[in-house]
Amino acid sequence: MISKMSHVSIYVLDQDSAYDFYVNKLGFAVRTDAPMGPDARWLTVSPKNQPEIEITLMPIKAGMLFTEETASTMQDLVKSGTFGFGVFDTPDIHATYEELKAKGVEFSKEPTKEFYGTEAVFKDDSGNWFSLTERP
Repeated sequence: MISKMSHVSIYVLDQDSAYDFYVNKLGFAVRTDAPMGPDARWLTVSPKNQPEIEITLMPIKAGMLFTEETASTMQDLVKSGTFGFGVFDTPDIHATYEELKAKGVEFSKEPTKEFYGTEAVFKDDSGNWFSLTERP
């Protein structure tokens, strides 16, 4: 029986840039940052209060996982905002929105009341988009 999920991947265009975005703008903690052979790096982050889930910032490049064609297609999909998606919760959407906006996070939707709570939408530096939600 599966008991929990420990890791999930977000595909990024550049790991160094993603590191800066997730750690310095979103305030996530680095859980693992280790070399994995030539030209490879295992980089995981998570919200500081949620160490039980690690988000792998997975670069999209040809090599072990992807052919050149697949990598190019995936890069285009991520850049266009049509591939990655996630939901992050916050206890205070308005304060978090203002804090992230001041750090340069680009929002496509200001905090708006929805049936499931109050939501704002932002993109990371690669083009993945996320719902930032305060639940009722």
